[in-house]
Amino acid sequence: MNRVIEPTLDPSPVLVHAEPARARRLLAPSAAFAGSGAVFAALYVAAGAPTPLLVVFEQRWGFPAWVLTVAFASYALGLLTALLVAGSLSDHVGRRPVLIGSLTVELGAMLMFVFASDIGWVIAARTIQGIATGAATSAFSASVVEHAPEYRKKLATIVTSIAPAGGLGLGALLTGAAVQFSTHASALVFTALAVIMVVGTGVVAFSAETVSPQPGTARSLVPHVSVPRAARREFVASIPVHMAAWMLAGLFMGLVPTILRDLLGLHSGLLNGATVFVQPAAAAVAGLSLGRLTPRRTILVGGVGVLLGTAVNMTGVATAALPLLWLGGLIGGVGVGASFSGALRTITPLAQPHQRAGLFAAVYLVAYLSFGVPAIIAGLLIAPLGLLHTVLGYGVVIIAAAALGLLAQYRRPAGR
Repeated sequence: MNRVIEPTLDPSPVLVHAEPARARRLLAPSAAFAGSGAVFAALYVAAGAPTPLLVVFEQRWGFPAWVLTVAFASYALGLLTALLVAGSLSDHVGRRPVLIGSLTVELGAMLMFVFASDIGWVIAARTIQGIATGAATSAFSASVVEHAPEYRKKLATIVTSIAPAGGLGLGALLTGAAVQFSTHASALVFTALAVIMVVGTGVVAFSAETVSPQPGTARSLVPHVSVPRAARREFVASIPVHMAAWMLAGLFMGLVPTILRDLLGLHSGLLNGATVFVQPAAAAVAGLSLGRLTPRRTILVGGVGVLLGTAVNMTGVATAALPLLWLGGLIGGVGVGASFSGALRTITPLAQPHQRAGLFAAVYLVAYLSFGVPAIIAGLLIAPLGLLHTVLGYGVVIIAAAALGLLAQYRRPAGR
């Protein structure tokens, strides 16, 4: 028995094979929508959780400062690898098998963190976590949209854009609090996240499949980027927008704890977590609250926010002023959330249902290249240039990318 779901984002129906009620009692569509969004966010809570712990590990195990950026960016590189190989896999075999497999691998990474005894274990766990997150991200992005009721399609697209930023910030904040108030923060945090991944796997297992299998499964595993022809111009125009936004996110997630310790002389797990939290939290709120604006205007607001926020951040770093670092995080966070949300809202309706996972994989490929690679380069430059000059140079590159993104969006037709 088959049923047809017709999303409002495009005219093409999605064929789904309904499962016999006696064989499996599935969640209601609204519950599956809410559950999928929550598990997607939890995946990124886990991704943000290690950030305040990295400086703790450095003090405990005594490795060089540049290894911190390797430990941070190994997650992004694992994620990129998974996006290239499995980014569109769920378009062929279904969302549910990919998500269940990814969450199971994520559970393994959480257990590795629990029992990590040196930085090598942490880097390995971060890499595996990145692989799990990369395999799940495009599938979750598509699944959340497809589970949404007809009148919630726009909200679903917004949820897919704010879940990564909101999850990263919340994970850093909660871990920072655990570092401040517990002597066993690592075990506490990652045991809790392991339990959450088990629950999340159950949510996915009892949610209906939203796409029917498509041919070409083996071919989809060959590393490639899949952008539908109808979305290519908008995708290219969004590249500098994503670069600037995710480079700023990488600055906060990868370097802020080191900036607080080495440039501002502050040693507090809670302060680390709270400062890292400011920017992605503002991004999540902006992505949700600016949904009434047109996608193009949202992107333009975001580009301005990234540019101004980065300038304020650099001023705060140069003058060792924590309030300016927070203010820049708020402004820049609004920019990150607005630009990413607006870009997703612009290109998502241009893809057919069987093309969505591949398109989301391409978006996150650009995003996480911008998130991880500059952080590794910055880490390698800290020794020869010093932390201050490295961070200021990083900021100049972000400002240049934001300006290019604004120009590219300004030249796009307003009606698209």
